[in-house]
Amino acid sequence: MAKQASQEKHQKHNRQVDAEKQPILSHLMALRSVLIVSLGAVAVGFLIAYYAFLTPLMNFITKPITDRGIVIIYTAVSEALTTQLKVSLMAGVVLASPVIFYKLWSFFKPALYEHEIAIFRTLFFVALFLFLLGVVFCYFFVYGLAVDFFLVAGEDLATPMLSIDKYVGFQFSFLLPFGVAFELPVAIYIAASMGWTNYAKLAKTRRYVLLGLAVIAAILTPPDVVSQIMLLIPMYLLFELGIQVSRFVKPRRRNEEEKESSGQALPQEGASS
Repeated sequence: MAKQASQEKHQKHNRQVDAEKQPILSHLMALRSVLIVSLGAVAVGFLIAYYAFLTPLMNFITKPITDRGIVIIYTAVSEALTTQLKVSLMAGVVLASPVIFYKLWSFFKPALYEHEIAIFRTLFFVALFLFLLGVVFCYFFVYGLAVDFFLVAGEDLATPMLSIDKYVGFQFSFLLPFGVAFELPVAIYIAASMGWTNYAKLAKTRRYVLLGLAVIAAILTPPDVVSQIMLLIPMYLLFELGIQVSRFVKPRRRNEEEKESSGQALPQEGASS
């Protein structure tokens, strides 16, 4: 009898352990699906970019330099090819981004309330729009000024002979921070919704934020006043937009407390492939 009771207790313990492992395994399987599908989509996007429109893409990237009569060179045997592969990979990620975002959304969606699903869906498109707006704004209004500044600064010293790999790296490192900087309203919304800040706190820090944004603009742009101001102005306007948005944000913690008091069930974390 004692041996049978021990066996039943052991079996019960094993069932409990298996039940605890199932949610973890389901999440890992869903994450595995996200990774496999995303990598596959990037691979397809890479092939499309490399074989379908690599030449016009490279022409567009090098246009700010070639329009100024500067010839771009490569200084290593494999440099031109590796640069084309890098650009194709970046373009492939852009082409695959709808699939990647969809899989990520399907993974996180079960952990959200119904009203949060609509909010975060809207927030995603706003964030994507602001990122693209920042990159486009930089390319057409700031990047040309930066190129002119550097070329003029060195024209009496040496003849410009730009390496394609270093030029592409410089361009992307210049454009991407603008896209990230334009996400300021989204960052403020998230911080306010998590209860980390609110309208009153943000309104009191205007002067300090302006100073911080001026420092960021000075870091992200060449050391000339025009390009720094052209980044500072939209960033500060976006900060003001974020402040106004924070007026209407209800912190998530307060929402959870209200739902618990009303008897509404909290969302169950899960995963879907």
